[in-house]
This record gives sequence, structure tokens and C-alpha cells, in this order.
Amino acid sequence: MIKSYRSIKNVIGPLMLVDDVEGVKYDELIEVHVQNGDVRQGQVLEVDGPRALVQVFNGTGGINMRDSKVRFLGKPFMLDVSEEMIGRVFDGLGRTKDGLPPMLAEKSLDINGEAINPISRDYPDEFIQTGISAIDQLNTLVRGQKLPIFSASGLPHQEHAAQIARQAKVLNSNEKFAVVFAAIGITFEEAQFFIDDFRSTGALERSVMFLNLASDPAMERIATPKMALTAAEYLAFEKDMHVLVIMSDMTNYCEALREISAARREVPGRRGYPGYLYTNLSTLYERAGRIRGKKGSVTQIPILTMPEGDITHPIPDLTGYITEGQIILSRELYDRSILPPIDVLPSLSRLKDKGIGKGKTREDHASTMNQIFSAYAQGKNAKELSVVLGESALSETDRKYSAFADRFEKEYVGQSFKTDRSIEETLNIGWSLLADLPRSELKRIPVEFIEKYLPEKK
Repeated sequence: MIKSYRSIKNVIGPLMLVDDVEGVKYDELIEVHVQNGDVRQGQVLEVDGPRALVQVFNGTGGINMRDSKVRFLGKPFMLDVSEEMIGRVFDGLGRTKDGLPPMLAEKSLDINGEAINPISRDYPDEFIQTGISAIDQLNTLVRGQKLPIFSASGLPHQEHAAQIARQAKVLNSNEKFAVVFAAIGITFEEAQFFIDDFRSTGALERSVMFLNLASDPAMERIATPKMALTAAEYLAFEKDMHVLVIMSDMTNYCEALREISAARREVPGRRGYPGYLYTNLSTLYERAGRIRGKKGSVTQIPILTMPEGDITHPIPDLTGYITEGQIILSRELYDRSILPPIDVLPSLSRLKDKGIGKGKTREDHASTMNQIFSAYAQGKNAKELSVVLGESALSETDRKYSAFADRFEKEYVGQSFKTDRSIEETLNIGWSLLADLPRSELKRIPVEFIEKYLPEKK
């Protein structure tokens, strides 16, 4: 039931206090009818007896408290969904932004959604190929997983996100695959980059894009990832599609939460972020997964920039607790023009062992992955030792490991943002690198795989 009130008592930033209300509910959608005829949307943040605290998406500037009216619409924020969403571009509030005719909606869904019931969850165990060697073999992404990318200011995480959106696919499956891309608080130039890249490469034909610009209200940033996940859940669990959700930049989302929390005068937590940051992030990340009896799935790749490159900052710290690993981008590799600059050793996919092996990727995947990790770590140690003691202090085996580390970074990790490698190509590149090591050092690989896959040295 729609109710209207002319009892605005206070306005602070994007927040508005409305008095003498009845039957108002948390998360209820509102409309503010400004004295000049403008209509602004908002949402109920808090209800305390006869008072309701609401957030106005487009800000409260120019609102006359005496002459303006607030309408409580009796429903939460809804997103119109349809399979026609694929190939379309929307703003952060789900309104079309591509100049095409309006979409014919099949239904409207509450954007708040719910985390998947643990009892209903199916275990993620199907390989998703991103075409990026450092992910596919060493930090494998599986269907239904949430695997964030930790970046820092100035690193090319946007190009990395676009590459994954273009190249990601589920192998050995005839089921439909879609990408839902949520850009949160990005600049106009970045938004144009994504639109142009998706259109020129054809990725837009299987994608749904939600674009929230840095100039848009902070309130819209909070709604954008919810819009994207609602669209993904609809396509996955009602249209039986495999959906990959890429959300960039989650740091901007958390900054918007902090801004609203400060406006509400809440007691701040670590570094000024609200104490419920962990809970809030978990309500987004836990919407990824597979459901028993459903063919579709939602896989998440949240991307965030670590403030000052600090991995102990609350945003990456809490994200790491909730998700199943992390891919870390390295400034050192980027400065040496190794793209994408994935720092392999501290990166981790906790579910990688479930999505690899015979029938999924290849029988030699797990053992070569372990051998490459070990060899690269030893190569890095050898290079550090040579800096301290000089290269002459290294043994012949140490020199081979040092050379392995150099080749690994240039030929395996470095592949540019335009190269799409199959998992077979990635595995074969790994074997070509391992061939430079003494055969006696390949202790983590069964002999039968060495006989079958190790190339002969020229």
C-alpha cells in the first residue's frame, strides 16, 4: 500500500528523516516528490517507531523539507529481468543505457536476494577456462566459485577484467554461458573502454553490463552489485545458464558504505569502515554457487584495489575470509611489462584441486602444477641468493632454476591481454619450461607422465 507523508524532519547528506510514519519496512522503496516537480528514488535504511531514516539515491540537494513529499511504495527495490537482458547495457540502478528500445520484462525480482542455503549447495567442481595460464593451471577457477582479484592503484585490473569477460568459457559443455559485468564507481573513460572492448570483440553478445560511474551518487554504488547478482541468479537458476559475474571495483562499493555509515553517525570500525562490513560483503559473495537440481551456476570474480597496496587493509582482508582464494597482481611484474602481472606464489584458489584432472582438464594437470610452483619458488630463491652472494656462488642446479624463473615469468605468465590460451596450450608451455630442468628434479610428477609429455631437449 502506497503512503505519502509531508513530515520531513531533517536532511543530512543523502539521508532524510521522515516522522509520523506507519507500516514502513526496512529496505522499502520510496519516492521523494520535490517542490519543483522532480521525483527522486530512495530506500528505507532504518525504522524506529514512527520515524524512518531513508537514503535518497540522487542526493537531497535542493529539497525543501516543508513543501516536498515522501511516498513509501510498500515494496523493495526491484529489477525487471528477462533473457533479453543479454547484450544490453544498464546503469547502476538497472535502467537501460544503450539507447535501444525498452526491454520486455518477464518478471521483477527483489535485488536484495539471499545467500544460497548451505543444505542446497552443490560442490563446485567444473573447470572454467579463462585463457590465462597463471589462472587456468596454477590457480584454477571452477564453476560456482568466488575468486577475487586483488590489485592496487595504477595496475591494469580493468584490462584484466575485460580479458576474463571476453575469454571465459566452460569446457565440454553445450549449456549456455553468460557474463554479468558490474562496473562500480569507475570513470567515464573506463566505462567507455569496457563498452568499446565488449562491442569490438563480440563479448557484449553474451554479456549483461551494469555501469555505475564515479560521478553517480554513492547510493547507486551500493545497489549496483545487487543488480548484477539478481540478473545473474535469474539467468542461472531460471534459465539454466552458467553465469560469470565480474564486479569491479569492490573498493568503491566499500567506500560508499563507509560514506553512508558516517552520514548515519554510526560508530566506526577498522579504519572508519562500518562494523558490519564483513556481514555486508558476505551477503554479496555468498550469492555465488551451484544449487542441487539446478543446471545453472553463478561464479564470481570480484576485483578490488587494495588501498596503498596493503593486503591487510579491511577490504581485502575480509574479502579473503569470505571467498575461496585470491589472485594477486604484482607491481614489480607490471613494471617489467609482464602482462597480466599475476603474482603466482601468493595467489591461491582453494578449490583448484576439484576442477582439474582427467575428464576435466588433463591427467597431468595436478602434478605439473605442483612441480611448476616448486620450481618457480626455488628459482626466486636462487635469484635472491645471487643478488647477495653473486651468481658465481650458485650451483649448476641453482642456475637452471634461476633461468627457469625468468622464462616462466616471460613466456608463461606474460601472454598479453589479447592472448587466449587453451588449457592444453598452457600445459604444454609448462612442460617446455620443465624440460630445461634436470630430469632428476621432476620429483613431483609420476614417471609415466614424464615419459608421455616431457618434450625432448633440442
